[in-house]
Amino acid sequence: MRRKKKIWLRLAFLIILVIVAGIISWPYEIKVKIPKPNISFEKKAPFVKVETKGDLVNFTINYKIKEGLDLQGGSSIVYVADLSKIPEKDKTSAMDSLKKVIENRVNAFGLTEPIVRTSKSGNEYRVSVELAGIKNTDEALDLIGKTAQLEFKEYKNSEFVGTGLNGKDLKKADVTFDPNTNEPQVSIQFNADGAKKFEEITGRNVGQPIAIYLDDKIVSAPKVNEKIVGGNAQITGKFTFNEAKTLSIQLNAGALPASIKVIEQRTVGASLGQESINKSLIAAVLGIIAVSIYMIIYYRFLGIFSTIGLGLYLLFMLAIFKVFGVTLTMAGVAGLILSIGMSMETDVLVFERIREELRNGHAFIAASKLGFKRAWPSVRDSNAVSLIICAILYTAGGMIRGFAITLAIGIVVGLVTTYLGTQTLIDLISKRKFTKRNWLFRVEKEVQK
Repeated sequence: MRRKKKIWLRLAFLIILVIVAGIISWPYEIKVKIPKPNISFEKKAPFVKVETKGDLVNFTINYKIKEGLDLQGGSSIVYVADLSKIPEKDKTSAMDSLKKVIENRVNAFGLTEPIVRTSKSGNEYRVSVELAGIKNTDEALDLIGKTAQLEFKEYKNSEFVGTGLNGKDLKKADVTFDPNTNEPQVSIQFNADGAKKFEEITGRNVGQPIAIYLDDKIVSAPKVNEKIVGGNAQITGKFTFNEAKTLSIQLNAGALPASIKVIEQRTVGASLGQESINKSLIAAVLGIIAVSIYMIIYYRFLGIFSTIGLGLYLLFMLAIFKVFGVTLTMAGVAGLILSIGMSMETDVLVFERIREELRNGHAFIAASKLGFKRAWPSVRDSNAVSLIICAILYTAGGMIRGFAITLAIGIVVGLVTTYLGTQTLIDLISKRKFTKRNWLFRVEKEVQK
């Protein structure tokens, strides 16, 4: 009775997952209307559109898979870096730091797989950036181009002068909302040294303004009412949510080690034609069908569960891609197809152990339990090695990183699908009378009754 209860609980959990994944994977918009509450709304997720009409608030939810530059095109921007103030021996490392900061900014903004390259042309040091899906180059320029040099200045002799407190003393920055006006603002927290500096600066400027400068432009100049202890402050400036988010990303990613200037900007088309994409998708579908037919022919009844598990796997993968904004490139498609094969490999290991236990004379209920249990060490070690390889590939960056991410997600989802989905379905029928028929599982020896 206890085992039966566990099976039904697992089935209920599986059904909930399928329903949620199905809603997320639904290719059309989902519209929800609620009575308008007495608060203002700000769009906080890229897949939610908020509209206020009269006394109702309309939420339109539309999850979309992000496509990479090779599938949908995007923006290409070339910068020239000003390294005149950097010693010759440090210029290479400065360009490496510049590349890393730009990658961090783009990734934090939710745009994965940016292609960032550095090069030298004559005496010029250049950085080229390719961003998938951003057709408006002004949006990309706003995110990348700002140096994001944060500085706090105090008022002396009718002007604002530096205090020595700047972005290097910053620990983190987050988007928050003013409790009185509900307007977005950027809350910053200093490290230990920065907190000490901030306490001293506010202590000697009570009743005076302290200006917050970003890239030599004043953002706000709040008046200090009392000495501030703890190293926390807020940057306000009538931001929209997206402006506050962009600023927090720039501050967290760090200031650019050198100023950069745009010398070329253009919109690029997809590097792969629609015909090539369609052929790849057809090949993927035919591969899935072929694998399903083979599993059913070879493993018979168990193959049917494997095919159902494959359907669950694809549903969960699609939902994860949409929710977490995974950028899908052709390299990612290759990783997805490969992970399908690895998911089937897990099923093969489990099914062979089940058949082995059936040949040894165990009833199906015992054979299935032992099969999943005894196959686990092999499944665990095999997938652990694959995840280690994914981690190594991830460090390569670019398109290879997309392949590694997709493959790693697929490995984990495949394990969950087999040991939650397939095992639960098999446990449900494990006591049925027809499981005593050995030909259903392609077992040579008759099962003991």
